[in-house]
Amino acid sequence: MKLVFMGTPDFAKESLDALIKSKHEVVAVFTQPDKPVGRHRVITPSAVKVRALESSIPVYQPSNMKGEDTLKLLNEISPDVICVVAYGMLLPETVLNTAKYGCINVHGSLLPKYRGAAPIQWSVINGDEFAGVTTMYMNKGLDTGDIIFKDKIKINALDTSKDMYERLAPLGAKLLLKTLDEIEKGTAPRTPQNEDEASYAPMLNKEMAVLDFNKTAKEICSLICGLNPWPVAYGFVDGKRFKVYLAKECELKGNIGELLCEDRLVIGCRDKSVELLEIQVEGSKMQKSEEYIRGHKLKLGKFFD
Repeated sequence: MKLVFMGTPDFAKESLDALIKSKHEVVAVFTQPDKPVGRHRVITPSAVKVRALESSIPVYQPSNMKGEDTLKLLNEISPDVICVVAYGMLLPETVLNTAKYGCINVHGSLLPKYRGAAPIQWSVINGDEFAGVTTMYMNKGLDTGDIIFKDKIKINALDTSKDMYERLAPLGAKLLLKTLDEIEKGTAPRTPQNEDEASYAPMLNKEMAVLDFNKTAKEICSLICGLNPWPVAYGFVDGKRFKVYLAKECELKGNIGELLCEDRLVIGCRDKSVELLEIQVEGSKMQKSEEYIRGHKLKLGKFFD
């Protein structure tokens, strides 16, 4: 089938790569405009753009999808299917209707759970047992289209959002190929979403990253893992921002926010305690907690300011 692909980050690149290697023909790629990245704000193309150019596929980067030129281009291409994976732009109904078999989306949750911008992160933050991917027919709603297929994987105790992105990306790519094959054969299922089971996964923000040891150990560890790689959970130690990238639950009990061990970063919380495993002190590099401990004599008692 003749495909148009729309996507932006590494998660989407995995699906594009699978399509390029498949029997289908990717005739055009749409991705977000190049953006400044890093401390020096270097203008950088998306992962999807880089992969498309490697295969000499035409790349388009409109600032939005509402322009007449974009609609005219899609009508001229006349794709069989538009595949959308983490594109990051809303598609108007006029665009959704340009492909023969419609627009297919790979979404990083088990819909109707976690519609919205950050489904993978919220599955970790909320301490879910499983995360997954769903392929669906797109409509004008926000992730409300009819479901085609789902697949899931277990979230392990120390899995971060970064880990889950890396594990779910190939799962999504595989499911997309399966979906296209079934659409081509005319046997793809179409299951309406149950609105009573729907939930929303809003974008993350830095305000939610402040550590609160009045919460349970499970809540704190899930938040820490869910906010890795961004915005990263943090507190303050000796007046310096103290980022925490990874943590696990610990059975020791003690006062909230206090250091309970002299040889491990174990902090008391509401029910048990939390052991901090990967950290970054303001002005230093990210490191494992044992590296930090080798350079700092720990004193029992209040740790976070």
